[in-house]
Amino acid sequence: MFDFDKHLAALADQAVLCVGDLMLDEFVYGEVSRISPEAPAPVLAVKRTEVMIGGAGNVARNLVALGARCVFVGVVGDDNAGRALADALGDHPLIDFHLVVDSARQTTRKVRFVSEHFSTHLLRADWEVAAPVDRASEDALIGHVIEALPDVGAVVLSDYAKGALTARVVRAVIEAANAAGRPVVVDPKARDYSIYRGATLITPNRQELAEATHRAANSDDEIAAAAAALGNALGAQAVLVTRSEHGMTLVGGGGAVHVPAYPVRVRDVSGAGDTVVAVLAAMLAMGADFESATRAANAAAAVVVGKPGTATLTAAELRARILPAASLAPEEKIVFDWALLDEHLVEWRRQGLRVGFTNGCFDLLHPGHVRLLAGARAACDRLVVGLNGDASVTRLKGAGRPVQPVKARAEVLAALEAVDLVAVFDEDTPERLIACVKPTVLVKGADYSREQVVGRELVEALGGEVILIDLVPGYSTSAMVENARGK
Repeated sequence: MFDFDKHLAALADQAVLCVGDLMLDEFVYGEVSRISPEAPAPVLAVKRTEVMIGGAGNVARNLVALGARCVFVGVVGDDNAGRALADALGDHPLIDFHLVVDSARQTTRKVRFVSEHFSTHLLRADWEVAAPVDRASEDALIGHVIEALPDVGAVVLSDYAKGALTARVVRAVIEAANAAGRPVVVDPKARDYSIYRGATLITPNRQELAEATHRAANSDDEIAAAAAALGNALGAQAVLVTRSEHGMTLVGGGGAVHVPAYPVRVRDVSGAGDTVVAVLAAMLAMGADFESATRAANAAAAVVVGKPGTATLTAAELRARILPAASLAPEEKIVFDWALLDEHLVEWRRQGLRVGFTNGCFDLLHPGHVRLLAGARAACDRLVVGLNGDASVTRLKGAGRPVQPVKARAEVLAALEAVDLVAVFDEDTPERLIACVKPTVLVKGADYSREQVVGRELVEALGGEVILIDLVPGYSTSAMVENARGK
């Protein structure tokens, strides 16, 4: 199976060629507080306007947001909207764009009027002529594609049915990519899907699949059967059906895989399909299998639909969504450099959170440790665990200890839900670390008396409290080590 943790960092090494219909998206945001006296229509008091690259250009935006490089090929008119798109593309250093300027065409422009208070689209105004580009533009598009192919790892055909992806252009791109050994991902809109024959992966939504195959596509089995039929008819290696809140269905050589959607509060689905094909292409470019690419795209879609507007995501956001929290914990929770403590403490205190502290060697984690940590976390909002470094453990416990090096002990602690931060210290006592953290709650096991707890005076002087947690009988790291060695 694809190693996400290892390979997501390699997104920055990928390059994807995107060919398709380019649009200028504008969002006009404001508040509605009255109805127009001239007609029964809401009056939008405009507060701000956002202009961004839309259509196939949003695939490019998603790719570079992930850190990948994109070569973009498209068509614009000789007009203000076309020039605005060229300027916007030029603002992205990772996008290498080649725009064919057709003076006879109008650049597609879409303006959405949005009520910020209600997060509602009130109206969309479109300027477009969805006619096929002429022969000269086709030649120019194909020429740019052939020139770019040696430098990319995958190709996206982003079809918005606005005329850039004519049958001739689509066939030329797929045939050239196949000859070059580059996977082709198609986001389809054509009435006749036969033009996509030979593509590697095709990504219709459920309704598009039903219309393309003239088959029912409601249940899992119906969708899988229709997708298999489409893939067979087109000679595609795989078909990925996007199903909104029901997730995705992948049908390829290994049969059907249904990937459920992540539970997420949906704020805006605009552009989610562009995110999906961008992630699919980037993953295939780095050699991922279809199922791994699908799971990554599904996770990416969950991130962007939770954001307002036509959104993108970063590689870090994708990684955080895909990987379990425990696998991310070491880099997020472990602190060797105390200077980094303040970054966490300042934010926690700004939020008015109650900070707790406990410490120990935690050489072999056992139920007694778990109870201590759970009890400590229950007494505060954020728990900092002071962890003795290796030299400190040896001085305290003797030769042969610790059994596990500090990095291993820290990672085990960081994987626990009860622990919010692990701070390593090399002194015999955590007194200096406690002075740095200034916890509101100081926690130790009940084998200590209150007077024996290091840092008690400091914490109580600051208005905090000391809490002693009952031990779990029969558990001792030292005894466990001795028993193991005795055997």
